[in-house]
Parts: sequence; structure tokens; C-alpha cells
Amino acid sequence: MSQVEESIEVAVPVHTAYNQWTQFETFPAFMDGVERIEQRTDTLTHWVTKVDGVRREFDAEITEQIPDERVAWTTVAGDARQAGVVTFHRLDDTRTKVMLQMEFQPDGVAETVGDKLGFVKRQTKGDLQRFKKYIEERGQETGAWRGQV
Repeated sequence: MSQVEESIEVAVPVHTAYNQWTQFETFPAFMDGVERIEQRTDTLTHWVTKVDGVRREFDAEITEQIPDERVAWTTVAGDARQAGVVTFHRLDDTRTKVMLQMEFQPDGVAETVGDKLGFVKRQTKGDLQRFKKYIEERGQETGAWRGQV
């Protein structure tokens, strides 16, 4: 398994950053390679991705969700193996640190080489930068799911 850890500060309150992160179907707006996410139940999402011409479909289950603190997941079906957690840290009333930690299993030679060359780390960093731009430009979340898992 490989690991990646990235963080970014966003200029919105912690509840705004957290609420937006719970809107999984909006992820294609700021995550490169994510074509579609369907929220099938409160804890199950179906992902369709295409990165460097490789299309994958998989299901991910939310294993822990604590409002304004964390969202953790693991894949449960499909052709991708990963698990991770996003945590939200209040810096002050208008700023939040968003930290992403993820473990994943590269599949095949191309993904293994890409991982060794830092592709996943760069992609994750870019996704967080696009999330920052997305939420700061909006200034408010598109929705929220405040349930606890």
C-alpha cells in the first residue's frame, strides 16, 4: 500500500468546509479524473473515474463521519483499493485546515511507476487547491449532511 498526506487552509468556517465535503456528487467540479459520484445511501457512494485514460468504477463506504471533524472511507467493491480520512481543523472563525490522508494500492506497472514518481501526491494536492478555490469563490456550501457514522 502507498500513502499520501496533504493539507490546505481554506478561508471559510469549519462547518462550511465540512458541509461541502459531504456533498460527494459535487466532487467532479474540483477533483481531476472524477467523472461521476452517486450517493446511493447515507454511507455508500459509487465512483466513476478516468485518470490517464484508465477508467475505474468502485464503491466506497463511509466508515466514520463526525460533523465538523472528519469523514473516513474505504472501498468495498470495484477495481480500486483505497482507504482514507479527511479531517477539518478550525483555525479561527473564518479559516479551516483541511487534511487528507489516504492509503491506496497501485494496480499494475503504470500505476506503480506513477506512484513512485509522485503522481498521486501531485493530484491530491491539486484537488485540494481546486477545492479551496471552489468553496472560497462560492463562500457557502452547496448542501450538507450532518449525520454521524
